[in-house]
Amino acid sequence: MRAVNIELVTGDLLAQPVDVIVNSWNRNIIPWWLLIPQGVSGAIKKQAGTAPFKELAKMGPIPLGAARETGAGRLNFKSIIHVAGINLFWLATKNSIAQSVINAMNLVNENGYCSVALPLIGAGSGQRSADFSQKVIINTLEQMTFDSLVKVVRYEV
Repeated sequence: MRAVNIELVTGDLLAQPVDVIVNSWNRNIIPWWLLIPQGVSGAIKKQAGTAPFKELAKMGPIPLGAARETGAGRLNFKSIIHVAGINLFWLATKNSIAQSVINAMNLVNENGYCSVALPLIGAGSGQRSADFSQKVIINTLEQMTFDSLVKVVRYEV
């Protein structure tokens, strides 16, 4: 194993040429159909359809910082890894972001994926700035060792 190959890119998470993507999600306690997905989740739902969210709903509540994997729906990825990066107060913390990254990367490693695209977990709905989330994600990744390309995607309009 070697250090993770980290690439910071600006653009659309769903346009990245990777095996899997990460969806910055919530604790999965409120039914997905009661929520109006925004940001990354909204874009995923729009392009992938509801299948990944229905599959995720069957998994029940997700502990803060944990990760769950579903199919990719209509998207051209091997799967979607959903992370519970925000707490019940819709706030991301340094710990919830870091644990989300660790648990997502554990799934990437366990499944032998060669590449993954991560959004800025906690930015937006998690009430954190893009700079805060990016710093926590990069710092966390730099402490890990996996043989995979990780694209940290900063979405800017």
